[in-house]
Amino acid sequence: MRTELLSRPGDPDRPNEDFASVGLPASGQGGSLVVLDGVTPPADGTGCLHSVPWFTARLGGALTELTVSLPDVPLAEALSRAIARTAETHSGTCDLSHSRTPQATVVLARWTPSAVEYLVLSDSVLLVEAADGTVGAVLDDRLARLPRSALATDALIDADLRNREGGFFTAAADPAVAARAVTGVLPRGEVRALAALTDGAARWVERFREGDWADCLGLVRKEGARALVERVRELELADTERAFLGRSKTHDDATVVYAEL
Repeated sequence: MRTELLSRPGDPDRPNEDFASVGLPASGQGGSLVVLDGVTPPADGTGCLHSVPWFTARLGGALTELTVSLPDVPLAEALSRAIARTAETHSGTCDLSHSRTPQATVVLARWTPSAVEYLVLSDSVLLVEAADGTVGAVLDDRLARLPRSALATDALIDADLRNREGGFFTAAADPAVAARAVTGVLPRGEVRALAALTDGAARWVERFREGDWADCLGLVRKEGARALVERVRELELADTERAFLGRSKTHDDATVVYAEL
């Protein structure tokens, strides 16, 4: 098995809000990957004493442990337990009911000799290469399907859409949100490779249209995760008219985890 992990901040002067890990059980049978994209906090605060990197480190650490140590617990249940564990660590000091309490998108995958499980919550992506070489993208597209008018301001998003029915969901302080994730199980023999990307890396496909998901996974396999992120950075700098980036920040934290099974 070959694995590769790269995470690069959007701004070297600011902490990276992403989290990524690969877990390999001591048995040597199977493994797991965890990718989180922390939601950048608003200027007026989150009701929490802690930073987004603090949150993603704790939630990601809990998920890394639980996906390996509890192989028979479904990924949605592992996410629910990890959210509850993380919330407990600061419920006595922070307002976890705040709409912008620290939160993150989630990609999880776990493989055993017989199966590959996956979970995606919000706008990161998991690419799955089948045994015949075809590539599919596991997406939670609820945010992408919302009309742009509903996303006009952060205030509208937080009041009407964030972690609400008819909107979109992220991992914050409510364990019940885990049931909203996109999940599934595939036979191990049908999966050749996996690639998890935060949206900062997925821009190569989703924003800049440099290729499709199969091209993206092929680039990571052939040239490595670093090559994908470097190409995204070059495209961001070249988009001086913001024809592709629009209102999005010029550089976002970009994380790629690749695993050949």
